[in-house]
Amino acid sequence: MATETHAADAAAHGGEAVGMPQLDFSTFPNQIFWLVVTLVVIYFVLSRIALPRIGAVLAERQGTISNDIAAAEELKLKAQEAEKAYEKALADARAEAQRIVGEAKAEIKADLDAATAKADAEIAARAAEAEKQIAEIRANAMQSVTEVAKATAVDVVAALGFQADAGAVNAAVDSKLKG
Repeated sequence: MATETHAADAAAHGGEAVGMPQLDFSTFPNQIFWLVVTLVVIYFVLSRIALPRIGAVLAERQGTISNDIAAAEELKLKAQEAEKAYEKALADARAEAQRIVGEAKAEIKADLDAATAKADAEIAARAAEAEKQIAEIRANAMQSVTEVAKATAVDVVAALGFQADAGAVNAAVDSKLKG
C-alpha cells in the first residue's frame, strides 16, 4: 500500500525525480554561487563589525584587568605601609606604657619610702617619748620606793625599841637600792 501511495504522488507531480534537491547535480553551480556569496557576506560582517567590537571589548577588558591589578598592587603596598605604621604605633604605645608604668612604680616607691621614713620617724619619736616617760615613771617609782623604804626602816627600828638615825637609815636604804 505504501508503494501505491508513493507512486500516486509521483504521478501527480508529473513524474519528477524523487530524491534530495541538494544532491541534484543540475543545481550545484547555483548552490556554490550562493554559498560563496553567503560566506563573503558573513566574512565582511564578521571582519568589519563583529570582530572589531569583540576585539574592543577584549582590549577594554584587558585594560580594566591591568588597571585593577595595578590598583590592587598599590592598595597592597598602602596596606603594608599602614600595617608597618600600625606596628610602629603599637610598639611606641607599648614603650610609652612601659615608661609610664616605670614612672608610676618609681613614684609609688618614692611615696612608700617617704611614708616609711615618716612612719619610722614617728615610731622613733614615740619610742623616745615612751622611753622618757618610762624613765620618769621609773625615777618617780624609785623615789617613792626609797621614801617608803626609809619610812619602813625607821618604823621597824622604832618597833624594835631603838632610836633610828636618819642619816644611817638613808645610807643603808640607798646602798641596798643601788646594789
